[in-house]
Amino acid sequence: MLALAWPMVLTNLGQTAMNTTDVMMMGRLGPEALASGTLGSNLYFAPMMFGLGLILAVSPMVAFEIGRNRHSVRDVRRTVRQGFWIACMVVVPLWLFLWHTEEILLAMGQEPELAAGAGVYMRSMQWSILPFYGFIVLRSFISALERPGWALVIVFAAVGFNALSNYCLMFGKFGFPALGLFGAGISTTLSATLMFAGMAIVVTRHRVFRRYRLFGRFWRPDWPRFWEMLRIGLPIAGILVFEVAVFGASGLLMGLIDTTSLAAHAIALQIGAITFMVPMGLGQAATVRVGRFHGAGDRESLGRAGWTALAMGLAFMAMTAIAMITVPRLLIMGFIDISDPANAPVVAKAITFLSVAAVFQLADGAQAVGSGMLRGLRDTRVPMLYAAIGYWAVGLPLGAGLAFWGGFAGVGIWIGLATGLAVVGALLIGRWVRRERLLGA
Repeated sequence: MLALAWPMVLTNLGQTAMNTTDVMMMGRLGPEALASGTLGSNLYFAPMMFGLGLILAVSPMVAFEIGRNRHSVRDVRRTVRQGFWIACMVVVPLWLFLWHTEEILLAMGQEPELAAGAGVYMRSMQWSILPFYGFIVLRSFISALERPGWALVIVFAAVGFNALSNYCLMFGKFGFPALGLFGAGISTTLSATLMFAGMAIVVTRHRVFRRYRLFGRFWRPDWPRFWEMLRIGLPIAGILVFEVAVFGASGLLMGLIDTTSLAAHAIALQIGAITFMVPMGLGQAATVRVGRFHGAGDRESLGRAGWTALAMGLAFMAMTAIAMITVPRLLIMGFIDISDPANAPVVAKAITFLSVAAVFQLADGAQAVGSGMLRGLRDTRVPMLYAAIGYWAVGLPLGAGLAFWGGFAGVGIWIGLATGLAVVGALLIGRWVRRERLLGA
């Protein structure tokens, strides 16, 4: 499990580092550019995650097929092909939606200058979605074959390229024009294209992958497999959107309290997002391992793979929870100057939020790995309902009530988030315990 998971974890961290680089460089353009870029990214993220959820069905389907028949080639190729088809299908409405970013943000009441900047940024960034989806399809394929290391190499090469490209195109270095936010979007699109091209070269040249001939007969449909992928992928997309949206809503609620709380919330949430990459990677590895044993009909190994991933995820998150309680300043200092007296209120609130985030960590780890375990069984519809209940029926209403009527302010929102995640995690693990019913025992 660890051998499969650690390249996935580092790949996730590499993709996070790419986003962090974009934000840092936007900040050098000035506060208005940073605000515009943030607005555009917030509008981009939820629909992009919906499409991502659809194509994440490739991983459990390929893993199941390889577990069923380790020499299968045609069925694996057809599954990957339908993943590409769905990516091409979903990206068109996303492009149309994001092309009107400025108009949408104006309708939402945003400042015209910031909306215009976000629109410029998105006009060049939106084209990155298709090559990024293509990369995810191929990454799912090689991960199901338990060879995720190539994705790690390609992502870290893209991180360096993205930083250099941003430097050239945003600020006009080395003879390139200074394009500002438009240049940042071009850089993202070029980096995503590099990632897809690199992965395409690997799967067509590497001796383990090339026998699948993934790009052969691309025009031939497999409608039963297409609809099966949508059946599995739509609930995954729902889970991702529910989670992304609840965190976005928590930020909006925090902004209603005061600026200090919002800044502290952003810091604590970013720390949690970084640590989340580990259970997320373990969940992805669990999907592959459980899926392969599910295809092979090996229920004992299937159960052992799931429990191993969960134990590893909770152990890691327990360590990060201890760090959040014992050395919060050490974590916060990476995001804000803690020696500046003007930042003292933000630091104090961030420390308080991190104390709640310690519980948040364990719950987040349980739901991330638990979702991956059930995904390996191709069980996604009920987990989507669990996400809706935990995040939107429990977490957000509880957080808002504690914050605005219970007198807990920002801490109340974090208690709500932690409770919602705990509910989702408990429901998912409970369903895993009852997995024999899903397997037809």
